[in-house]
Amino acid sequence: MKFDTIIIGGGLSGLISAIECARAGRKTAIVSAGQSALHFWSGSFELLGNVDGKAVIDNPLDLVPSLPAPHPYRKIGAERLRKLLSRVPEILKEAGLKSYGTLDRNHLRLTPLGFMKPAWLTLGDYVAVDADKPLPWKKVAIVNIYSYLDFYPRFLAHGLENRGVKCSMAAVNIPELNVLRKSTTEMRATNMSRFFTDEAVDHLAAEVNKVAGDADAVIMPAVLGIYSDAPVERFRKAVKMPVWFVPTTPASVPGVRCQLSLRDLFIRLGGEFLPGDTVKGGEFEGNRLKRIFTVNLGDMPLEADDFIISTGSFFGHGLIADIERIYEPVFGLDLNVKGGRTEWYEKDFYASQPYMTYGVITDDKFHPYKNGEEIENLYATGALLAGFNALKEGSGAGITLATALHAASCITE
Repeated sequence: MKFDTIIIGGGLSGLISAIECARAGRKTAIVSAGQSALHFWSGSFELLGNVDGKAVIDNPLDLVPSLPAPHPYRKIGAERLRKLLSRVPEILKEAGLKSYGTLDRNHLRLTPLGFMKPAWLTLGDYVAVDADKPLPWKKVAIVNIYSYLDFYPRFLAHGLENRGVKCSMAAVNIPELNVLRKSTTEMRATNMSRFFTDEAVDHLAAEVNKVAGDADAVIMPAVLGIYSDAPVERFRKAVKMPVWFVPTTPASVPGVRCQLSLRDLFIRLGGEFLPGDTVKGGEFEGNRLKRIFTVNLGDMPLEADDFIISTGSFFGHGLIADIERIYEPVFGLDLNVKGGRTEWYEKDFYASQPYMTYGVITDDKFHPYKNGEEIENLYATGALLAGFNALKEGSGAGITLATALHAASCITE
């Protein structure tokens, strides 16, 4: 099969680059192994949240020139970075996802453990506030689903009360969820969300109204709206005060919905999505990748003019570490790994770990290298890249989005 562009990896980076390639009229395919890091997503996109241990609020893009030279943001440059990332809210809106935020200033989003962390974009139904303003409530009701264990009202209450908000806590139940309680492993946010439709949403709203009291707002776990925001809108209309949501521990409803929504947009634009398959290698002619082979298709190759690899870091198996080495398993691309195993980490668990900056080495257009030779029609994007520490910087989603858009624009412009 022949395509104009093939994307390896169906997570956030792969989906965004595929959407832009398909929009430009290129025959585009995604080969996706399955679940991605999006299933663990918080509902917020980070841009650059921390530099030298200090939270970044104002003008995060102004700090790009001070980042190390190998950093993906430095390679793109602040001006182009602004142009690329300004596309993201529009793409999300086209996919049916509302968002809040601006490139000029980070806001604060409420984490599942009650902390407030800097973020660039947050989905519209989730708790996010301007960094220089107090929280907009004097009293909130934190309402959980009875016997749901992946939501932590006491942590949330502790964090909110430290910011001057009085909290009450309650748990509610509706009969539609009783079938899930036959096994505790079934009481997960994504499972419950499938039951919250139509009358079940009304029943839940009625129970929340009983326990909310005189609160200014209700805060609940994100357990509604895995396929669309229709159940969320119905629920908010039926509850007598404003309702806000907090993401839960994985798998997360906002993460699954984001992936499904972006996938559906890609397909509407004419893209071909090949799920449940893994790329096992490719054939090169000179410094160009000509074709790839997958597990499911066996000896039948997939050919394209351009390729993007967006397989993630260690978490997504885009990088593999064994007892002797760290390597990129699809093409054997060059990495920035130095030294032996004892040099990959610091003994202090809380220190910045060297392995967090490991990844594929690329030029400024994100062409990777193999045996020291640049592959001119292959682009590497997202968490697979070298030169940044997403956890320390609070930059992972921004880099994922920016490099995906950058690669797509290099192909389509």
